[in-house]
Amino acid sequence: MEIGDILQKYRDRILDEWVERLHKEVSPTYSSLSVNTLYSTCSAAFEANYDALVKHDFLKIDRVVEKIGNIRSREGFSLSEVQKAFELYRTVLLRILTLELNGEEFIDVLERLNGCLSYTIHRFSDYFQALSEKEIRGYAQALEMKVEERTRELAQSEAKYRTLVEEIHDGYFVNQEGKIVYANRAFCEMHGYKLKEAIGRAYTDFIAPESLEEVKRLYEKRMSKSQSKENYVYSRLHKNGTSLPTENRVARTFYQGKEAAIGICRDITERMEIEKRIRESENLAHIGQLTTSLAHEIRNPLSAAKMSIQMLLKNPAFTGKEKRRLEILSEEFSRLDRIVTEMLDFARPIKFDFKPASVTQIIESCLEILDTKILDKGIIIKKSYQKGVKNVLIDAEKMEQAIINLLLNSIEALKETGQINITVKHHRGKKGFVTVEICDNGQGIGIDDLPYVLDPFFSKKTKGTGLGLANTKKIIEAHGGSISIFPAEPKGVCINFTIPTT
Repeated sequence: MEIGDILQKYRDRILDEWVERLHKEVSPTYSSLSVNTLYSTCSAAFEANYDALVKHDFLKIDRVVEKIGNIRSREGFSLSEVQKAFELYRTVLLRILTLELNGEEFIDVLERLNGCLSYTIHRFSDYFQALSEKEIRGYAQALEMKVEERTRELAQSEAKYRTLVEEIHDGYFVNQEGKIVYANRAFCEMHGYKLKEAIGRAYTDFIAPESLEEVKRLYEKRMSKSQSKENYVYSRLHKNGTSLPTENRVARTFYQGKEAAIGICRDITERMEIEKRIRESENLAHIGQLTTSLAHEIRNPLSAAKMSIQMLLKNPAFTGKEKRRLEILSEEFSRLDRIVTEMLDFARPIKFDFKPASVTQIIESCLEILDTKILDKGIIIKKSYQKGVKNVLIDAEKMEQAIINLLLNSIEALKETGQINITVKHHRGKKGFVTVEICDNGQGIGIDDLPYVLDPFFSKKTKGTGLGLANTKKIIEAHGGSISIFPAEPKGVCINFTIPTT
């Protein structure tokens, strides 16, 4: 019997079984669709496969890929789900072919069926890839616009600071013979001193150690009359010991009949933050472009190789070590696919659904999810939740993802019977903020590596992508918060993040 006759004879049976198993077996996403909807799309796919298998005409398959691909991508279906759906068609049809064909006829039809399925999967892969590239390009363009916007903000910020200098709203001081003999209120506030404390104090007391030698050199050069005025950036020293970025505009003049240096100093912390955000936005724009290229170059051959391995695994001729080698290949291809997906997730913009929620409840939920890993290692969890911590306005799902990333890093860093301390409390210095701290007593992180741990693609793990903590930072900052990492005492690592309450 010819393949065309078989398909016509068993058409209803194939469609009924295909639709039923699609609805029950493939995925929750397919199960959410109505039987009528599935029957409609399966009927169109059946007719397209008929033309390809009987007439060697793939035009209908191209049309079905475009139609179904558009619907499925809009509804949130993944490429693997669609691939499983079409592999299910082959499974249903093979059971019927074994009843009607044998020998060379069966092998010939099987090869045609595999070729038809391979063509369909490749077309779907290309279609989904095109959609992903379009989305990434759109995001890259949006990032470029954001860079331009941040650049304008920086220019506006600089104009604002120039105006402040002209109106003497920044710190103003007179340095005579190495001592501050006059200072305005803004200068005192910038350095944390009262006016009577600042007057008469050596100018070096207001300069952070890392800038002291350079500022002294500039002062001596200016007072030797080789240079009368200059602008420079340095770190000022606050009374509490902190160093803060500052810009000085200083000139040599006379004050009360004696030679002196007068200057206007202004805090440039905001400007430095804007510059940092511009650099980060530029880096993300480059990452978006790179990801588009990588996705195109990697995912297509990866999908083809993965599908070929899956087809070989179904061949009963492969057993024992040969089958295990194929299974290892399949697992590694799946890992590569997850890495590409993580890269795409990092490059895409995140959509948030902010609602009031309890941070402690989210942490408890994360601990339940990771309970098996915690028990397997015998890890001790110690929790300290301050009473009366207010709810925060967050996307609970995204925040759960961020906290799970942090907990997983601690779990992986710990050996047997390690300990993780989790603290939730109101922020001492920032009213209206909640602080979460997760500390472990694991092997820790090298001092040289600490500044880069939250950067994209930085990882010391043999199978890590370096995007877990970068995605966590992205989520925390999108909530209006900040995150930092520092060594724990006597060993281990602490990660601290702060987010605003509702």
